[in-house]
Amino acid sequence: MRKTLIAVALMAITLGANAQTKSNVDKANMDLSVKPGENFYQYAVGNWLKNHPLDAQHPMNGAFIDLEEQNNDRIKELVKEYADKKMPQGSAGQKIGSLYRMYMDSIGRNKMGYTPIKPVLKQIRAIKNRKDYIQKMYELGAKGYGSMMFGFYLEQDAINSDKYTFSASQGGIGLDPEYYTQPNEQQKAVVAAYKDLNKDLLKMVGNDEATATKKMEQAFAIECQIAKQSYDQVKSRDPQANIHKMPWAKLVKDFPGINWNQLCKAYGYPADIDTVDVGQPEPIHEVEKILTSTNLESLKAYMELRAIKASASILSDAFSNRLFEYTKVVYGVKEQQPRWKRGLSFVQGLMGESIGKLYVAKYFPESSRKSATQLVRNLQDAFAERIQNNTWMSETTKKKAIEKLRSMRIFIGYADRTENLEQYVNIDESKSLRENYDALSVALRKATIERHWKKPVDKDLMACDPQIVNAFYNPTNNSINFPAAILQAPFFDADADNASNYGGIGSVIGHEMSHGFDDQGCQFDKDGNLNNWWTAEDKANYDKRTKVLADWFSSQEVQPGLKVNGEKTLGENIGDNGGINVAYLAFKNAQKQNAQKGTEGFTPEQCFFLSYGRIWASNISPAFEAYIVNSDTHSPNKLRVNAALPMIDGWYEAFDIKAGDKLYVPAEQRAHIW
Repeated sequence: MRKTLIAVALMAITLGANAQTKSNVDKANMDLSVKPGENFYQYAVGNWLKNHPLDAQHPMNGAFIDLEEQNNDRIKELVKEYADKKMPQGSAGQKIGSLYRMYMDSIGRNKMGYTPIKPVLKQIRAIKNRKDYIQKMYELGAKGYGSMMFGFYLEQDAINSDKYTFSASQGGIGLDPEYYTQPNEQQKAVVAAYKDLNKDLLKMVGNDEATATKKMEQAFAIECQIAKQSYDQVKSRDPQANIHKMPWAKLVKDFPGINWNQLCKAYGYPADIDTVDVGQPEPIHEVEKILTSTNLESLKAYMELRAIKASASILSDAFSNRLFEYTKVVYGVKEQQPRWKRGLSFVQGLMGESIGKLYVAKYFPESSRKSATQLVRNLQDAFAERIQNNTWMSETTKKKAIEKLRSMRIFIGYADRTENLEQYVNIDESKSLRENYDALSVALRKATIERHWKKPVDKDLMACDPQIVNAFYNPTNNSINFPAAILQAPFFDADADNASNYGGIGSVIGHEMSHGFDDQGCQFDKDGNLNNWWTAEDKANYDKRTKVLADWFSSQEVQPGLKVNGEKTLGENIGDNGGINVAYLAFKNAQKQNAQKGTEGFTPEQCFFLSYGRIWASNISPAFEAYIVNSDTHSPNKLRVNAALPMIDGWYEAFDIKAGDKLYVPAEQRAHIW
């Protein structure tokens, strides 16, 4: 949602000579009965919240969801154009159309039931010994059946970002580790729903009640064993703690309970792997124990359940409907998304690159790209100014920080080059979706290896498809990525004023830039390598300042007894803190070049912060709010306003917030970082 506003601001900059009068500030959205210093979220968007209740299909609403719905309609038109007619075999259009038709064929899929996975279930149930089990684990894992208890894949090397390396990582569990090890009340409810789902899925493939219950408990026990040794959500965010590089020979020696050569053969991985990064050694050692000592019956129960869950969304409606019942508990939604939306999500997951090219051609003009790029440059200038003017960094570290900022790769809308991996994919409508997925998993992996292994990383490739409604910072490429889909209406408005553009999309752009300097991103240098570029004193000052933000958010209670984890959300909260400050300075700079008045009786500075509050306006189900706190690195939207703004000096000045106001934080207790 933030990305969308980006385009708006840019256009306004390009047309700076014209009078910009349109504003995102509308008193009809506000609750003026509330003082800004008491509850700024309610003050800025209280009436919007009142007038926009949740619908049945979404756990949360707001501008981001509005844009996503618009995007779904657009992509549907593109996909149906190929689904409604016969296309040349092997063309991108044929592949897109075939996948969509197959997904939408509810009659055919319902008739098949779980027949597409019967052969796999039969193979699992026929396993007679541990050796055969391990071989089958690799074979099915290679086809996307979720049978692996850990991950093993090719990825960019964090130490030397110009190269690719193979990585082994924790995996094999269906929930975050904390849900197994130390669940709070909300997490306990999710665990109960999770276990009910697993039992029912086992029943739906022929197990009776008693057998399904037993298998579910056996599988859950294995997940618990892995979870107890897995890194939690806080430790998983520490780049240094999640890198353990070693030669191939040492991997084989230190982890003898896993047949690595057999795994590589099953996955089609090269035989000349020299180095491996074992991200989290402890859970992988635990997998060794499980494969060695857990009884075969329990291992088979785990594999059977994983195969069902990996396939459930592309089997009959009975499976999709049961998955949705679980989603209702976790997210608090009341109604399942229509089949066509689920179909679009499935097709894009496999053919996203091809769909992205169509999307850009139709919905993202070059003028938008140029305007957005200029806005990003304006934010970079403001960020550099704030770095240079801060008082807690040495000149040596400031210089390196600005070098990193200026070295950021900027992707607006789309990348000039794409991988074209989908050309290696074939879709056969005479086979089931599951059979096609088997082949796709193998083909895409093979293409990835051929394209990347032993070859330099192409850092000019974007980190996502252009039709994604989101934005990203990629630390190993040192890139900020704003896909075309986020640079669309309702946020893009060529006539918007500075306050709307900078308070909205500007703060989002600044957020992504700030990720390059958050508690994770600051550990990567300008070239994307995990490499300390700080002096010891400057890093100590940085950690002291970010701790203020972590402690502040940890004090925020979202629901009775449920508080935010300030360490887990620190990166995103630094992103918001830096993003707002940088955008506000860029706004002030823009006002110097082209002074614009406020609106609705508010000053331009007030409009900036009101515009910021508006982009986070959203109602949310209690279940989904708890899910965000328990499983997301972002703070809930309300706190991205009410907890973020009290850390921003400019907000106090704009609204004359004083001691005694509920949201007031003394200046010396605020987090002054970027």
